Amino acid sequence: MDVLYVASECAPFVKTGGLADVIGAVPKALAPLGADVKILLPAYPALLAILNTGALVASYDDLFDGPAKLVSVQAEGLDLLLLDAPHLYDRAGSIYLDETGQDWHDNHLRFGALCRVATDIAREGVADWTPQITHVHDWQAGLVPLLIELDGMAKPPATIVTVHNVAFQGLFQWETKNLFNIPDEHFTSEGAEYWGQLGFLKAGLAYADAITTVSPTYARELLTPEFGMGLEGVFQARQDDLSGIINGIDLDAWNPKTDPHLAKSYTARSLGRKDDNRAVLAGRFSLTKSDGPLFCVVSRLTEQKGLDLLLEVLPTLVENGAQLALLGSGDPDMEAAFREAQKQHKGQVGVIIGYDENLSHLMQGGSDAILVPSRFEPCGLTQLYGLRYGTLPVVATTGGLADTVTDVSPETIKAKTATGFHCEPGNAASLRHAITRTCEAYADRDLWRVLQRNAMRQPVGWDGSAPTYLALYKKLLEA
Repeated sequence: MDVLYVASECAPFVKTGGLADVIGAVPKALAPLGADVKILLPAYPALLAILNTGALVASYDDLFDGPAKLVSVQAEGLDLLLLDAPHLYDRAGSIYLDETGQDWHDNHLRFGALCRVATDIAREGVADWTPQITHVHDWQAGLVPLLIELDGMAKPPATIVTVHNVAFQGLFQWETKNLFNIPDEHFTSEGAEYWGQLGFLKAGLAYADAITTVSPTYARELLTPEFGMGLEGVFQARQDDLSGIINGIDLDAWNPKTDPHLAKSYTARSLGRKDDNRAVLAGRFSLTKSDGPLFCVVSRLTEQKGLDLLLEVLPTLVENGAQLALLGSGDPDMEAAFREAQKQHKGQVGVIIGYDENLSHLMQGGSDAILVPSRFEPCGLTQLYGLRYGTLPVVATTGGLADTVTDVSPETIKAKTATGFHCEPGNAASLRHAITRTCEAYADRDLWRVLQRNAMRQPVGWDGSAPTYLALYKKLLEA
């Protein structure tokens, strides 16, 4: 089965969030099941080093006001199709934002070009390979199902759109539709139009053969005004074609037994070695020696992630004898507030503004619990890393957090299913209570070990979800 993935980022080459991890992991999990997956990506500067190792498979004299070429490359166990268009992708700043932190003014062209090339691949194939399934991810690839519909190709591939976060929809001025020759009959409230704008994601939702998102709970949440972000009506209309497939993680990259970023490797049978990692981590964050639990946060610093609530309840955490190590960046006011908290609670709260992939591994290996109090969270990956590393997640009951972490209770302890602590989304008092419960459980060292081992037994890889994707692909091909 030949499958084309279309996405804007892919680990380990270029990453701003969990989307990249998924794109870098699912094709590897599908390969043993018989799926030949190629990934179409923009050739950002971070990918130029491997670009020259590939083979030219297509070229464009003029792709939105500049030449472009399509290069086939194999790297890190993945088959990549890199769209090299320097006028669109070779620039300083992040892949989505300019150096002032604003969206690139031509993002409609940058990702519209990706969608156009994906449509060409669907029609003509590359190097004797033609996709039977075109699987697009988030708004950056959202136009593809519509463009395939409009193309009129003899044997179009089946199309799937996966929504990783509906908060990002790719909305552009209505005139943008003319760049892609979208007729008026498709620029409607049932089609690609959203309040007078062209919606890249909405186009995908309206025209894809199937819609998936990254957890069963998030799939249900998208049907509601609270979580649908204005698109709940579209999801309701297509709910028979909507499914939630839980994300997994790369079990090779995230393995406490072999992780090179840890001071000491460990397994569920050698959890005492976690203390060695905690000591190193405490040193990195200038934390004093403590008998209480060490909580960590690895996150964007935004209200969506519920970290304003953490600021509110931080005194409770410290009063319980616990500590906090935080790694992240985001809202400038929130960054400043956490820096101030570090000053107020010197030795108990450590903050590093920014992102460091290697350090994030050490934080999972050295912390006792990880805080994920999001107001909404389509799936979440950090709680899965926490389960894998015996770092108990404290999570809000939303999206994939609710699907992957089982709250500690007398019943779940007895059933050996307890793996973490729940709180209500957006509720500071509930988060405060969850932190207190975590500290109380940590004080019972025997119980804590049981909970850690429960967590480390959880199936957090792709073994369950990859076959679900494959079954969906087969269903679409048989339709």
